[in-house]
Amino acid sequence: MSLPPKPAARPEKVSFWRYLRLFRADILSAQPEKLYRAKMAEYRTPFFRSFLINEPDLIRQVLRERPMEFPKSNRVGEGLRPLLGNSVFLTNGATWQRQRRIIGPAFEGGRLRDTFPAMRDAARAAVARLYEGTIEIEAEASHAAADVIFRTLFSIPIQHALAAEVFDAFRTYQRSQPILNLAAFLPLPRWLPRGHRRQTRAAARLIRDRITRLTADRMDAIRAGTAPDDLATKIMTMRDPETGACFDTEEMVDQVAIFFLAGHETSAAALSWALYLLATHPDIQDRAAAEVTALGTEITFSDLSRLRLTRDVFREALRLYPPVPMMVRAAGVETPFRNRSVRRGDQIVISPWHLHRNDRYWANPDAFDPDRYTTQAGQQAARQAYYPFSAGPRVCPGAGFAMLEGTLILAEILRAFHLAPVDGETPIPVAYLTVRTRDGLFLTLRRRAK
Repeated sequence: MSLPPKPAARPEKVSFWRYLRLFRADILSAQPEKLYRAKMAEYRTPFFRSFLINEPDLIRQVLRERPMEFPKSNRVGEGLRPLLGNSVFLTNGATWQRQRRIIGPAFEGGRLRDTFPAMRDAARAAVARLYEGTIEIEAEASHAAADVIFRTLFSIPIQHALAAEVFDAFRTYQRSQPILNLAAFLPLPRWLPRGHRRQTRAAARLIRDRITRLTADRMDAIRAGTAPDDLATKIMTMRDPETGACFDTEEMVDQVAIFFLAGHETSAAALSWALYLLATHPDIQDRAAAEVTALGTEITFSDLSRLRLTRDVFREALRLYPPVPMMVRAAGVETPFRNRSVRRGDQIVISPWHLHRNDRYWANPDAFDPDRYTTQAGQQAARQAYYPFSAGPRVCPGAGFAMLEGTLILAEILRAFHLAPVDGETPIPVAYLTVRTRDGLFLTLRRRAK
């Protein structure tokens, strides 16, 4: 069995300007091969210095033990701010702490049970849209993940006119906006335009305009006492336990934008790769399908704990193709890392893409092996070298939501269809906003006998 596709690394030595061009085209293939085994790497540019840390002890310091000393880098926000504004994904310090206090309770464990029926409806709708034959599955996964977000957040299906407009605009946005834009590399003054493509700016404006309408309508419904009890209502009515204040409309639009980005884009990317990995590993696919079939005709919330292999398939897809391949922090203090002096303002890069494929921690790291999580070695690796959702105080609040969603949609598709790869159509991983494919991901679907 051949290994899942992995982009070729760049030559060891390139100029800064060549690196910048490679980086804007695709963050993954712009990196040298040695980063897959490096514990730490330093990269100097004419404008800033960065350290990629690829060792669990250092990552634990940055994310878990000293998170306030390593805030989110503003360089990441340069590319995403037109869409995300001052969302919880980009803010730091007291603003981030206040936002997280309001958002956190909406994603607590008990709330997942409440969102499950809407999530299951979206999964079934996704299966109903599928058909026998060759399908570009990345588009279908995006459609399904967007449907989950709209049903759980606003209690509307993707067919709703506003939801459909947001989904269409977001497809344009994610294909035209790189993870980092030019202003992330160059020290541009605040008054200078940030170099966003016209298409990107237009898509961001449309998305925020439609989200603003949805948010304002929901706030009106809350005041009228007619709002459904979904995630949007929960977040809009949640008060900061320290100040008693709720989000205003503009703040809520920022948060909805990141929910859509994090909850739709990342889930869709991971789901696409999970389906591809199952298609190219028929023995694992058959075992997962049998696991689903054993549950009977309907999956309930309590059944999810029995879908162990299906869950581990999704977990392994997140390892091989982490939707957010790199995270960037800024050093707020001077500190030693591996006998090197990290200065205040230096950029600290944590790369799940490289850490998840580092053979210091993972056995046969480039192979698809969902059974690795049942072994002691695999469990140890997952504890120390697995960061698809970040970690520490800034761990993705929707991590449990994403795992539930991915497992459920995989299960519903496996119940209905057998998946097979298309000859000559090997997908090429690239990083746009998330780890997607360069030219689409095609699979052949065949209905399973009932």
